[in-house]
Formats: sequence, structure tokens, C-alpha cells
Amino acid sequence: MAEISFDIVSKTDRQELDNALAMARKEISSRFDFKGARTEIKLDKEHLHLEAPDEMKLNQLIDVVQSKMVKRDLSLKAFQFGKFESNVTGIQKCRVEIQSGLSQEQSRKITKLIKESKIKVQVRIQGDSLRVSSKSKDDLQAVQKLIRDANLDFDASFDNYR
Repeated sequence: MAEISFDIVSKTDRQELDNALAMARKEISSRFDFKGARTEIKLDKEHLHLEAPDEMKLNQLIDVVQSKMVKRDLSLKAFQFGKFESNVTGIQKCRVEIQSGLSQEQSRKITKLIKESKIKVQVRIQGDSLRVSSKSKDDLQAVQKLIRDANLDFDASFDNYR
């Protein structure tokens, strides 16, 4: 009997993220409470930068961005919103880290969770992802259910089911 496997990963679909940010920009440009306010949403490789004239508008901007991310099926756990920073002109900024890949600590946490469940699977750490393999599809599905129900504080999704 052949081994079946899947990967546990943490990656954000960049196209969906771009679409969510475009929708957020469009909503901000048409909202009355943002008329005349200089707001910015910038995306680079690993971060998202949000700017607004004051703290209240920055909170509203974050709410709009998060709602658009949820509508595009992006997990909010993949985004770490930083503290608000203010510059000399009073513009409030927020830097958002985008999680890509599982850290060693996160991989160990998932591995420990799987081993404590006593499900008969093999778990291997492969860089920034985990490979879970077994001879039984039912065991693999039980692991997926375990991870979904674990309510982890970071994004974990499944990929390469073979």
C-alpha cells in the first residue's frame, strides 16, 4: 500500500491579497468619512503599510482592509498588525507583517500537537513547511481536523495532498 501525504504550510495568495487591497482602496475613496483625508495602502514583498491622518481613521482603515481580506478568504492570522507610529506631521502609520512559511517554533508546536494525539502518521519538517504522511487517508483527515480545531494563533493551511 502506497503512502499518502500532504503539506502543512502558511502562505498567502498574493493575487487575492492584491484584489482585497484594491477593493479596500475603492471603498476608502468613496466613503464620506475619508473625503479629503490622505490615506495610503502600500504592499511590498513581506509587509503591508497603512497610513491615515489620525488614529481613528487608521483604525477604520484597518477595519476596511480586514473585512476585504475576510471576503477574499484570506486568514487574518497570517497578518500581524504592528503598533501605530506617528511622524512629525502627525500622520499615523501601521506596519503589517505578512506571514510566509512556518517558523521552527510553529513547526514544533504542530508536530507536538500531532504526536500527542497518537494518530499514526509521520511528520517531517521541510524548511518552512511540514510533510505529514501515512498509509491511511482517514488518519490524514483526522490530522487536518485536529489542526483546524486546535485554534492556533498563526495561519496553517494544507497543500499538496497526494
